[in-house]
Amino acid sequence: MSSTVPIEWLLKGDVSIQHQVHRDLLRSDAKILLKLQNKIAKQGWGARFLSKQRADGHWGRGFYQPKWTSTHYTLLDLKNIGLPSTNEQARKSTCMIFDQAIGPDGGINYSNTPATRRRGSDLCIDGMVLNIASYFRVMHAQLKVIINLLLSKQMKDGGWNCAWHYGAVHSSLHTTISVLEGFLEYRNTGSNYQIENILKAEKKAVEFILKHYLCKSHRTGEIIDAKMLMLSYPSRWRYDVLRALDYLQFAEIKFDARMRFALEVILKKQAQNGKWPLQMKHTGAVHFDMEKIGQSSRWNTLRVLRVMQFYSDINAV
Repeated sequence: MSSTVPIEWLLKGDVSIQHQVHRDLLRSDAKILLKLQNKIAKQGWGARFLSKQRADGHWGRGFYQPKWTSTHYTLLDLKNIGLPSTNEQARKSTCMIFDQAIGPDGGINYSNTPATRRRGSDLCIDGMVLNIASYFRVMHAQLKVIINLLLSKQMKDGGWNCAWHYGAVHSSLHTTISVLEGFLEYRNTGSNYQIENILKAEKKAVEFILKHYLCKSHRTGEIIDAKMLMLSYPSRWRYDVLRALDYLQFAEIKFDARMRFALEVILKKQAQNGKWPLQMKHTGAVHFDMEKIGQSSRWNTLRVLRVMQFYSDINAV
């Protein structure tokens, strides 16, 4: 990794970037963090996302359409950029999910089609909603039902797969990372419902990711999907190795040799200027572009630096 650490460049970015740099890299005091975080709703990307909200509390055309500009994914974006958890616009929309989108199995089901609703909820969405609701402290009673559902659908190999109702028997990295992020954010609330079972489930799921060396087939050893090695942001529902590593450091998972390949892949993507690029985006309409493909990415640079800060004692990297 280049000795050039572009902290000053990061601090010239959006206030949401500044906040996370001070929180995760500089470990600044609480007053600085609070001052920066409170600005997120008032300026920059946070204010732009909030300005797109309709009078009825939705974004886009409802809970899940169009995908990246929908209520669901806008709330996920707002959570990930660090909007204050007390923000009433976000909390109102999160409450709407529980008022209007509970499926027959107790999970989240945004579909209006009877056959799709009968099929069962999407575990990716359940994990993301657990993540969103926990962050915005919307501790609805239905969260316990969602937690029970997620725990009951964990597969023998340790992960989850949103195609379980189609008969899938092997877990998906995409679904697994969304569920893990949801469980972690739920634990961050201090709630203790099913906490021992959640911790056991997390341990099994992390092992599932590690068994795949974060991106390799357990059968052939080949890369599962080349996109998993690309630097994208926002991640949406898709898994990639940087998203996984960022989760692992937030969850304070100790270094495991099976992380080494993914860490080396990420480090090799650093440019001569010390920054990491945005290599791809997930297709679909967006509210606005936070960053441009092919250019230096503050989000990716920030995320790599905090991963490497946590795993800084690994000699090989």
